[in-house]
Amino acid sequence: MKLTNNTIFITGGTSGIGRAMAEKFHQLGNQVIISGRRKALLDSVTAANPGMDSVVLDVTDAASITAAAQSVLARYPALNVVINNAGIMPFDNAGGVQDDEMAVTLLNTNLLGPVRISSDFLEHLKTQPDAVLINNSSILAYIPLATNALYSATKAAIHSYTLSQRFLLRDTGVKVIEISPPWVDTDLIYKSGDDRAMPLDDFIRETFDKLATDTIEAIVDRVLPARDNPGANEHTVVNAFNQSVVDNPIPVA
Repeated sequence: MKLTNNTIFITGGTSGIGRAMAEKFHQLGNQVIISGRRKALLDSVTAANPGMDSVVLDVTDAASITAAAQSVLARYPALNVVINNAGIMPFDNAGGVQDDEMAVTLLNTNLLGPVRISSDFLEHLKTQPDAVLINNSSILAYIPLATNALYSATKAAIHSYTLSQRFLLRDTGVKVIEISPPWVDTDLIYKSGDDRAMPLDDFIRETFDKLATDTIEAIVDRVLPARDNPGANEHTVVNAFNQSVVDNPIPVA
């Protein structure tokens, strides 16, 4: 994709990967509009990046998504890039009792959120030159983390949904790109400084290097072995990965 002179809407733009991507695109000379639930956080990010704009959006609420989409498109009719980035990563218990309220919120945020965002923006994107839809899945789409089984499942679903979107949009001008972050040192769970986590700056630099090409999967190199894993014997890698987490737990704040 071209990295300059775009008009870009990104969900979950107030922290972590979303904010870092928004600020990088802003620095490259794009008009960036971020979204999130809390206006104070949005105002803080846009104040730090003069020219960036924002819209309040609750990604769990279909009506809020539609209202935000209408507002953004009314203000920015040249919008040509949409990035589905917003997500949450609570721990869950696939081997026992699940918190149903948490499960519903997770599905609404990580799966139905991108589905609804796509639905409300795609007809517009089809009319724009250099149109791009970017979906943020995860390394856990390919190798699930058992302590976050439902999160991993939502990311596998986003990967699957992206494959279908790309096929259905094959004869339009909309390019569909997937990014699949590894464990990046952000506050998605909490910022830990763990040596196993990829520094955010390194992730952004490598991701943007890949976005600048014709790739349909802007996946950093450390994720590629996981991307190649699904298959008849995938359980071997999944079990080994999860045992390594048991043996060397991810620290909890």
